[in-house]
Amino acid sequence: MHNLEPLLIFIRVAEMGSFTRAADSLGIQKGRASTAVRKLEEDVGVRLLHRTTRSVQITEDGRAYHARARDILASVDDLQSMFAKDHVALRGRLRVDLPTELARTTIIPALPEFMAAHPDLELEISSTDRQVDLVQEGFDCVLRIGPIGDETLIARRLGRLRMVNAASPIYIARYGIPQTLEDLQLQTHHTIHYSRTLGAKPYGWEYPDGDGDFATLPLPGALHVNSVQTYEAAGLAGMGLIQAAYYGIRQHLESGALVEVLPDFRPEPLNVSLVVAHRQNLSRRVRAFMGWIEQVLRPYLE
Repeated sequence: MHNLEPLLIFIRVAEMGSFTRAADSLGIQKGRASTAVRKLEEDVGVRLLHRTTRSVQITEDGRAYHARARDILASVDDLQSMFAKDHVALRGRLRVDLPTELARTTIIPALPEFMAAHPDLELEISSTDRQVDLVQEGFDCVLRIGPIGDETLIARRLGRLRMVNAASPIYIARYGIPQTLEDLQLQTHHTIHYSRTLGAKPYGWEYPDGDGDFATLPLPGALHVNSVQTYEAAGLAGMGLIQAAYYGIRQHLESGALVEVLPDFRPEPLNVSLVVAHRQNLSRRVRAFMGWIEQVLRPYLE
């Protein structure tokens, strides 16, 4: 084998279950990916993938080969960067997934500095609020807020995002500023309900219960939304109280477009983690990006 590209292509096809998606993620033509894997199978003398018109599935021999191939590529990457200094340019493609609002408000504004420091690095950013499949979708790392959900993934917890209670001046002029939890009900306050799935039961107004835990208070609200951006926009429009991450509404708090209320009753902070599929496959560019993300988010973490 004259180079390691066939190994990389095979790994991506096996993990994504598609020549088309694998080729797209690698920036090559589908025919090139198909030819590389077919030649690899000829070289090793076994069929690594089952191909049908609808799917691509890895064989038992392919599974064993896949595990060794990952180890080989990880070792080669470590070997190549073994004596690399900080000034040695990062090269290659990095594919990451970020929460939409965190990307928009915090990470993307800081990104020009990172890209200027690594001009030979090609970065692919997916921005979504669903939990992507790192392996199937070919991500090098993802940033997740809240629970990880998959024990097979490797997570590095960065800290917890500070949450705040807020309302717009328009809302406050109409309903007043609640000073206690009792005020929320006595002053007929209401909230904007957020859920990823419309129609789900409202979660309630979260608050610390005084025993180191958190409880929820039923609070009325006529508006239900399933988007963080819409949730914050509704709060700005004075349609109800909101509970939001500080990083997302910081500029509105600083400008006075939103006002923090009940600062002694903030909701539970959200865990923030960088997640990878394999600890041993952290390339130098992945480690550099993860370190940069941690620095960018540090001011907003507890």
